[in-house]
Amino acid sequence: MRTVKITFFLLLLSLMGAVRAQQTDPIGTETVTVVKPYSPSVSDAFKIKRDPQINDSIVLQKKPVTYSIFSVPVASTFTPAKAKAARVERIAPPTLYNSYASVGLGNFNNAIVDFYTSREVGRDENLFDVGLTHFSSRGDIDSTPLDADFYNTNLEVSFAKKDRDINWSLGLDAGHQLYNWYGIEEEPFTEEEIAGIDERQNYFNIGADAELSLEDSFFKNGKVVLKRFWDAVESAENRAVLQSEIEVPISGELINIKANIDYVGGEFQNASLNNTENTAGINYGQLIVGVNPSFLVLRDELTLQLGANLVYGTDLERNNGSFFIYPAVTASYRILEDQVIAFGGITGELRQNSYQGFVGENPFVSPTLEIQPTDQQYEGYAGIKGQLLANVSYKVKGFYRAENRKPLFLLNPQNSFRDDEGYAFGNSFQVFYDDLRTLGLFAELNIDINRDFTLGFNAEYFNYNTETDNPAWNLPEIQGSLFMDYQITKQWFAGVNLFFVGEREDLQAVAAENTPPDQFVSTFVTLDSFFDANAHLGYRFNEQLSIFARVSNLANNNYQRWSNFRVQGFQALAGLSYKFDF
Repeated sequence: MRTVKITFFLLLLSLMGAVRAQQTDPIGTETVTVVKPYSPSVSDAFKIKRDPQINDSIVLQKKPVTYSIFSVPVASTFTPAKAKAARVERIAPPTLYNSYASVGLGNFNNAIVDFYTSREVGRDENLFDVGLTHFSSRGDIDSTPLDADFYNTNLEVSFAKKDRDINWSLGLDAGHQLYNWYGIEEEPFTEEEIAGIDERQNYFNIGADAELSLEDSFFKNGKVVLKRFWDAVESAENRAVLQSEIEVPISGELINIKANIDYVGGEFQNASLNNTENTAGINYGQLIVGVNPSFLVLRDELTLQLGANLVYGTDLERNNGSFFIYPAVTASYRILEDQVIAFGGITGELRQNSYQGFVGENPFVSPTLEIQPTDQQYEGYAGIKGQLLANVSYKVKGFYRAENRKPLFLLNPQNSFRDDEGYAFGNSFQVFYDDLRTLGLFAELNIDINRDFTLGFNAEYFNYNTETDNPAWNLPEIQGSLFMDYQITKQWFAGVNLFFVGEREDLQAVAAENTPPDQFVSTFVTLDSFFDANAHLGYRFNEQLSIFARVSNLANNNYQRWSNFRVQGFQALAGLSYKFDF
């Protein structure tokens, strides 16, 4: 304790000296030695009692409060109805049948047959499909003295197998078509000449295809197609197509590579009708090999595909080939969700042409064609599409296309030097190749009023410019169509299909000896525009059986689809359809 007092006294003297020295001396340093630090304990704290004692002379007493409800009766006539659970109507699921057959007959001896069946084979998803279609007519047309019959039958058989990671299929098809070169008028020919014309032509085809696709592999799919096509005048064509697709993801983007090998070759036993002598036939062979790499970019509202089409085309008969590079760029951008989507692109290709393809477009071609591929240098297009309302969609598009060796159907000259051939009377078509530039506009509108009523129409406008300054033979400047389907009741259904084709240009010529084709005596022909209206009506007795009626060319207009080839007038056909398990 004494030590503490001495220390305290010395500390006090030091502080007094520091105060005095603050006026004259600089601030120094001092050392303070603590002999015993302060260590507080719990017992030193003052604890407040939980319930303190209150000493007050005035204590307020709480008065108890009681509550009660004052009820006033209200008159009411409402009587609640007893609740009853609503019953959910159970709709039986529709019965699915694996087979379908339809038969119909009409005026002009028109007949249709349609059959299809699909059967599962084994326990896996293996499907065996068979389809048969037939459409024929044996009626005459008043504008021509020749038979105007036609006959079109096609049979398809396929087998498809679906596994978890691999899908593959095999298919076979065969067909027979009969058409007549009936496109002549009666006036310029004598009865003997007409009687000596063999106007009938038959086409036959057979083909096979195989397809393979993989799910979890960079190899996406591959396809092989083999075709044989021939006619009744010893023309024949072979075609083989091999296609494959590879897709490789790199850094979150997709690189797609498509490869294509397309061969077509054949022969015609007869020379072109531009020659007055049928001295030699026509042989052709074209091979196209192409690779199409592309890079897909996906962003929030943008889809962009950047690519190119690298193609090598070879004329095997002339032993020459050329290498082509075409653009392959497409893009789309959502400007306003699904209401407004802008799209555009620029693409090109070397397109293979074939005898079978030309017959599919115009069955009245002569078996004397030059077969060459079309060099579509580019097609640039831009437009917008989307939905104006939830049930109204639209599409507007403009494009400019540049094509070299564009095939155009042109009427063959009347060649009296080869009157032993049924197509040499100005009643068949050749293929005329021209360099064509096309500016076009396209508009489309589709309306789904509800699940039972749909309506749509489209219109197209074309402006052509040819290298030869000739018209774009048999190509219209304006065309459009309208369709409507209506499920009237559960049993009744109906539909309408209208289409319009504008004016087209063609050329009628007469072949002459030792004269080039462009100097034949010829006359320009303008084919009138035409409007065709078709409708159908049907009634379902039950899920399996229904009847239908179809009418075509309601305006009864014998218009010319091709020069000198008028169509049948008003046509009516009725039949029945039946679904069943086979």
